[in-house]
Amino acid sequence: MAQVSPQSIDAPDSQSVRILWRDGHESLYLNRFLRLACPCAACVNEWTGERTVREADIPADVRPLSWHLVGNYALSIGFSDGHDTGIYSFELLRKLCPCPACHPSAH
Repeated sequence: MAQVSPQSIDAPDSQSVRILWRDGHESLYLNRFLRLACPCAACVNEWTGERTVREADIPADVRPLSWHLVGNYALSIGFSDGHDTGIYSFELLRKLCPCPACHPSAH
């Protein structure tokens, strides 16, 4: 897939983050889903790739408090649980898109 970048990023409600991609695709991510998918070294073992963040440790009402672009390739998100070290590449965010067009077998 060619490098795709966001056209806009917003929080349409208190439960989710929406990314409108430059290719016209729209992704809607639940806040907790994004937090649990954090790719940082505190959440994923760098050697084994095993997830070390536990679902039980993430509040149900976790939400982004801030986000900012990292270069032209990623998004950094600061969450309400104090976690702010995750850098989500645009490639990862597109792979994580939960919509039926991206993951038809999951719906």
